[in-house]
Amino acid sequence: MVIAIDGPAGSGKSTVSKLIAKRLGLLYIDTGAMYRALTLKAMRKSIDLHDEKSLVELAKTTKIELEEKSKLHVFLDGEDVSIPIRTPEVTAEVKYIARVPGVRHEMVALQRSIGSKQGAVLEGRDIGTVVFPNADYKFYLDASPEERAKRRLEDLVELGQKANVEEVKKDITARDESDMKRSVGALKKAKDAITIDTTVLSIDEVVDKLLARICR
Repeated sequence: MVIAIDGPAGSGKSTVSKLIAKRLGLLYIDTGAMYRALTLKAMRKSIDLHDEKSLVELAKTTKIELEEKSKLHVFLDGEDVSIPIRTPEVTAEVKYIARVPGVRHEMVALQRSIGSKQGAVLEGRDIGTVVFPNADYKFYLDASPEERAKRRLEDLVELGQKANVEEVKKDITARDESDMKRSVGALKKAKDAITIDTTVLSIDEVVDKLLARICR
């Protein structure tokens, strides 16, 4: 079984996907974390993020692994980078990596390979439209910009980072526009995806709504 969960930043898709995977005994694949890991490596190597050829070569020679322990851990060439990939610096630059066709080709191939070998829940922005267009179940989660900014701020505080809700809201709005307009892997709802507005719902309520659809 492959379950695709798409949506903008702060819509709750990461937390919901993890819980759905756990409840159903499936692998959780955070596609965004994979792009973040590659972005971190490019930044560390001082690679020009507009140099598409170098970024594609980097993607071809980089090993990215996901391991579920008490929570998801992301490994970059064997190093656990679960925390550094969530910094504002990486968040600001990941869009340059994600919009490169050759990089997406490498990442999508990896995601399909992992997901096809065993049941999986994948979350991102183009899972139901590009990565797994024939997924068994497709969902699109969304929420108001204000609520998404609030949630993102809570995540940053938990990671020990300083920010304010207005700054985060501005970043989220800019990211939405960038994600929707990019030429490859754009944020888009699949025609057959079920939309869930999570603005006023608790995580448990969202999970229950998805499971009701999957297990009926």
